[in-house]
Amino acid sequence: MMSEKDETRATKRKRAVDVLIAIALLGSVWGFLEVVLGGAIKAAGLPQRAAIMTGLGMGVMGIALGAFRRPLMLVAIPIVAVLCKQLVVPILHVSILCKANSCLAVGLDGFALAAVAGIAGRRMDKGYTIKVVSAASAALLVRGTFYFMGMNLAPCAHLLSFNRAGGFVSFMAYNGLAWAAFSALLFPVGYWIGAQLKEPVLVLGTRRPSLYYVASAVAVILCWGASALAISSGL
Repeated sequence: MMSEKDETRATKRKRAVDVLIAIALLGSVWGFLEVVLGGAIKAAGLPQRAAIMTGLGMGVMGIALGAFRRPLMLVAIPIVAVLCKQLVVPILHVSILCKANSCLAVGLDGFALAAVAGIAGRRMDKGYTIKVVSAASAALLVRGTFYFMGMNLAPCAHLLSFNRAGGFVSFMAYNGLAWAAFSALLFPVGYWIGAQLKEPVLVLGTRRPSLYYVASAVAVILCWGASALAISSGL
C-alpha cells in the first residue's frame, strides 16, 4: 500500500505528464492551424490573415491556461507550433528563414501572453473582462515588438511598406487593433473550453490511461501528418 508521501509524488508525476501531453497536443494543433488554415487563407487572398492566426493561437493557449492555470506552459506550446511550421525546411528544402517572421510572431504570442497571465494571476478566473483585456494587451505587445524584431530578422515587403506609410504608428493602426480584436474574442473562448475539459480529461487519464495516451499520440501524429501533407501540396 502506498504511503501518503508516495501518493503525492505519484500525483505530481502524473500532473507533469499531463502538462507535457497538453504542450505537445496543443502545440501540434496550433502548428496545424498555422500551416493548413493559415495557408488556405493566404492562398485565398483573404485579409487580416495574421490577425486571425494570432487570435486562434491565443485561443489555443487559452485552452491550456483554462485547464492547467500554468502561464509557463504558454512559452513551451509555441515552440511545438514553430517546429511544426518548420516542416517546410525538410519537405521543400528551403532555408529555415523562409518562415522566420511568422515563427517569430508565434513565439512572441506565447511569451507575451505568459507574461500578461503571470501578472494577472488568479484574477484571470474572476471574469470575462480580465480575459479580454489580457489577450488584447498581449496582442498589442506582440504586434509592437514584432515590428522592430521583424524588420531586423526578415524585413519582408509587407513590413517595409510601412516605412513609406507612417512607420510604426501606421503599422499598429493597420494591424494592431485587428490582432487585439481577434485575440480578445478567441482567448476567452479557449479559456472556457480548457476549464470545461479539465475534469473529463483528468478522469480519462486516471481511469483509462492507455486510451488517454494513445488518443493523444494519434492526435499529435495526425496534426503533423496533415501539416506535412499540406506543405507538400503547396500551402
